[in-house]
Amino acid sequence: MNLKLNFEASEIGGLVLAKVGNPSRNEPLQTSKQLFKVDEEDQAMLCPIFLKPFRNLTGHRFAHHSSLDKNEVNVSAAAIFTDQSQLLNEGCEIAKRLYSKSSHPNIKSGDLCISMINMVEVDREMKRAICILKSESVTPFLSISARDGDLQLSTEQGINPEKIDKGCLIVEHLERKGFYVLTFDRAGSESRFWVRDFLGVRPIPDSALLSKRVAEMAVSAVTPEFTPSNENPPWEANNPAQDALNYLGDQKNFSLQEFEEHALRTDAAKSRFAEERKRVEEEEGIVFEENFDISKRDVSKARKLMKSIMKLDTGVEIRLRPKVIDKPGEVLERGYDEERKMSYIKVYYNEDLA
Repeated sequence: MNLKLNFEASEIGGLVLAKVGNPSRNEPLQTSKQLFKVDEEDQAMLCPIFLKPFRNLTGHRFAHHSSLDKNEVNVSAAAIFTDQSQLLNEGCEIAKRLYSKSSHPNIKSGDLCISMINMVEVDREMKRAICILKSESVTPFLSISARDGDLQLSTEQGINPEKIDKGCLIVEHLERKGFYVLTFDRAGSESRFWVRDFLGVRPIPDSALLSKRVAEMAVSAVTPEFTPSNENPPWEANNPAQDALNYLGDQKNFSLQEFEEHALRTDAAKSRFAEERKRVEEEEGIVFEENFDISKRDVSKARKLMKSIMKLDTGVEIRLRPKVIDKPGEVLERGYDEERKMSYIKVYYNEDLA
């Protein structure tokens, strides 16, 4: 379930700042002693920076294997929404939880910002949200300023708004089931550390998510091991996957039994699909229903997983975009040149778009 969020009227209600190190490297945790207030003139600049990353993300909700009351970030969020004066105290608690989960040697230290966001429009209702951002790198920049009647050049280190590494937006919605959460991690879309260990969230299994993941698993399950050549270009391995996606795209409702019979077909493909489904359910917490409504738009997204690149020994690479992967014969022609004793591929086009 993806909600429609509008941030046009949103404002930052207060900030908790922290520097989160890695305990295994004896790096400390430093947290705010006072709530930082954003000046009115800075709202128009900072608020879009904070909220820009949260557009077009999959909805999640907090979860816990025994009880939702034991999910620490969910408990802190509930306390803040109940009493906004708890932002400093609970923000520091969130920072402490992140620090406690940051012991793996690959986890980088970074700057943490936890803010209350007021006036978030959620399906035409005004709600509040809690924004958590972590930046693990700093960017050098130059500043020219006037001093003593002359110009001075100084260097600084700061956070690049375009390179914030991790983020989470907790929306004051669905609180009884675990707040509605949007999250991202530049290191990987399914980062176990940020998504599972720290936040403890799981994707909300709506028709869009289920359609997308079933289609992705189908492409993987039916695509055989394939050695490309001039006679067998890589996209010929897409034929079974294309059939599976066409089947899904033609259906209004998903039925596992019918899908296995008409799309997977072989025992090997069914076995690979079952193994991947089990892995995704265990690692990502997604529960696949036996029946659900199919989102055709999300099924089509799986086409990006099809084989689309042909690498030739002359140093040339041919890459097909998703919209022509299923019909390469309309733009490509293969053959063999007897005089050169070499294979060739002829490409048809109307216009050079470079």
